[in-house]
Amino acid sequence: MSYTYLADLALILLATKALSMLTGKLQLPQVVGALVAGLLLGPAVLGVIQPNEFLTQVAELGVVVIMFNAGMGTDINELKQTGKAGFIIAVAGVLIPLGMGAGLMYFFNTGELAMEGNKMLQDLFLGTVLTATSVSITVETLKELGKLSTKVGNTILAAALIDDVLGLICLTMVTSLAGTGVKISVVLLKIVLFFVFAGVMGVVVSKFGNWYETKVRDRNLHRYPIFAFVLCLFMAYAAEEWFGVADIIGAFAAGLIVTTTPKAAYTSSKFSPLSYLLLTPVFFANLGLKVTLPKMDVTLVVFTVLLVIIGIGSKLIGCGLGAKMFGFKGRQCVQIGCGMACRGEVALIVANKGMAMNVVNPIFFGPIIILVVCCAVFTPIMLKAAFKGESDYEGLVESGLVENLQMEEQMDMVASQMMENEKKRQNKQ
Repeated sequence: MSYTYLADLALILLATKALSMLTGKLQLPQVVGALVAGLLLGPAVLGVIQPNEFLTQVAELGVVVIMFNAGMGTDINELKQTGKAGFIIAVAGVLIPLGMGAGLMYFFNTGELAMEGNKMLQDLFLGTVLTATSVSITVETLKELGKLSTKVGNTILAAALIDDVLGLICLTMVTSLAGTGVKISVVLLKIVLFFVFAGVMGVVVSKFGNWYETKVRDRNLHRYPIFAFVLCLFMAYAAEEWFGVADIIGAFAAGLIVTTTPKAAYTSSKFSPLSYLLLTPVFFANLGLKVTLPKMDVTLVVFTVLLVIIGIGSKLIGCGLGAKMFGFKGRQCVQIGCGMACRGEVALIVANKGMAMNVVNPIFFGPIIILVVCCAVFTPIMLKAAFKGESDYEGLVESGLVENLQMEEQMDMVASQMMENEKKRQNKQ
């Protein structure tokens, strides 16, 4: 048995912490430091650590825990209020990247870069690559900025989750056109069944939690986080294996369910060390480790630059316009657009699927990798710039906490005034 993985983990944790501290001093999100650490350690630069199955599985557990934490930190009522806006933002954030990506491929899918077969399908597949949003980096950045529970943060979460579902439908439709035998009706049915399943699990777990709290009155608080983590892993597994939905959606749903149970705050607090010490650094570093930069000619360099610009710009335009339709202010529209601009492993999975079906030229895989890396690095930076100068008061206003604070202040003032009046009455007597 090889113990190399222990040295790899030690080096990853040390490098991510050192570079996160450095990026923090440079006024950049610490997530960027973890990503850069993976790039430096991986095949793209130094080649000290090679991607392997163990790190990939730990990283996958990391993103599951990140989304589980995001679910536990989400206000369900606020999420319901932003659901309609999230749907429109997600639709715009899928259609516009799909159209712009297909248009870019239309101009470059000629000459030596062209493949035999259905050109329209090949163009649409690149557009499909651009539809996916990787919300894990955005969630970690918003948490770092203290903006995850604001109206903008909840809207980004709602839109990103819906975006994943729409992206899955989009991929299914394109693969159906390619004749792989995938039926969109079956996929849609599975998605609906997953949400029914999540709703039933929510009711059952919430009622069981309340019964356990009132009847059993168990003082062993450490059992609550264990039960919650079991629920998280089960929901993530069921989402992927039973319903064909991303595991992160199952993990997020589990986090929302936990918020309806007693000791939810205690449970949430116990997951921070697990995420901070191991899983989150490995997840972000693993993204960088997987990067391999190919050799490219001038045409591919131009294509790559345009792909990155369109990849980020299409989400900014699409999601920003969707947010504008629901009365968000200009700055909030930019914040939502920036939060939705990140791409991740889903884009690479779609690209791999396209190459397996012979509708994506393997030569375009390098530019797609560079797109994912640029989005992963630029999104936290853009988010921080978009929120820069926004006071904590504004964030409290968005989350509705200011009204409660103002009410408490008014009650304190009334109480103080009553005490003063009582003292004056007693002095007169």
